[in-house]
Order: sequence, then structure tokens, then C-alpha cells
Amino acid sequence: MEKIISTGVRGNRRNGPGRVIPVDDNKCDNQIGVGDRLHEIRTQLGLSIRALADMSGLNVNTLSLIENGRTSPSVGTLQQLAQSLRMPITAFFETIHVEKKVVFQKNSSHPRTGFAHGILEDMGAGMARSGAEPLLMALFPYAASGVNPIVHTGREFVYCLEGHIVYTVDNETYVLEPGDSLFFEAYLPHSWKNPDDTPSRALMVLCPLDSRDRPTERHFVGT
Repeated sequence: MEKIISTGVRGNRRNGPGRVIPVDDNKCDNQIGVGDRLHEIRTQLGLSIRALADMSGLNVNTLSLIENGRTSPSVGTLQQLAQSLRMPITAFFETIHVEKKVVFQKNSSHPRTGFAHGILEDMGAGMARSGAEPLLMALFPYAASGVNPIVHTGREFVYCLEGHIVYTVDNETYVLEPGDSLFFEAYLPHSWKNPDDTPSRALMVLCPLDSRDRPTERHFVGT
């Protein structure tokens, strides 16, 4: 398991007293330039660095260092930027290419990003963000989506790959073990958690009906 920001910082992540989750250096070849991506997003929106600083509450100098690749943004900083720009945190890890009609990814090439309680791997990077968004979700021990239930348009599919993931959907609890799946209408209030002291992994497919909806942000930004 790993906690990776696109800058390539490697090491071990300590997750609770005495617990270390090692970084797998074999899976670090798909780091994306967050600074370049932030600069592209900012210029596309017609924002100056000072305007973005005012929106996000971050220092102008900090933003300049990030865009120039001279400092490594923390996950908290990226979450702060994502919330102020009203976009999912995964937007900072998308490659700058023309949208594709077919996406093939080798196991080591999935764009990945850390959030507060785990790792997300984007299984559909390069495809237009409509219809479905496939994600590989790795959760740290005892990770949870938070106290507020999640609600968004469309449907949601979850397939447990490793460990256990507990989903609560419309006040009903479902314990997913490897090989178990869950598919539900996403307007129903739902939440997730890893109840164990070991990591868990799942394939999640978010299928919003409204292209303006941001289900990834609702699930992972600010958790």
C-alpha cells in the first residue's frame, strides 16, 4: 500500500501507532506533474495566482512553488485546492491529452492519488468524464467516509478485492468480503468504512446521471 503525491516522494507511511504501510516503489512510474496540471487548470479558468490564493486560502508563494515543481503539495493542500475550484481531487492527476475513445492501462500505469484515508487509482484516465468513472480504491485501516452520508445522482457499483468494506445504504448495512459486490441507486444516503486493522481494496464505478455532478469529490475530498 502507498500514499503517493505526483511529486515522487517515496517512503513509508505510518498509519496509527506502530503501524507502517510500505510504499511499493515498483508502482511509482505513473506520477503526474501536479504543478503543470494546476497551472493548466488555473489558466483555463482565467485565474491569476493571487486570485487562486484568495479563493483557496493558500499563500501565493506556495502556489507558485507548486506550479514550478519546486515543492511537493500535501494531500491536504490538494483537497483545499479541489474544494475551492469545485472539482474532484483526481483532476490534478489527469494527463493533459485529447480525450480518448478507448483506454488501455497496464497495471503499473494507473494514475493514482492519495486522499485522507487511502489511495485512488483512476482506471479511466483520458476518457470523457460522463457515464461512468472506474476507480481502484485502497483504504487504510479503519478508514471511513465521514459522519455525513453521501448522496449523488446515478448509480454506484462496488466490488471488494481485498479485506472487508462495510457499506451502509439507506440505513441497511452490507459487509463486503473479497468477491462480493454491491450495486445501488446513488440517491440513497450511503457511506463506507474499512472496519479492520489491515488495508482493504475495492473496484468502485461511479455512474452519475448529471455530468455536472461530482461523486468522486463527495466520496473522497475532505474525508
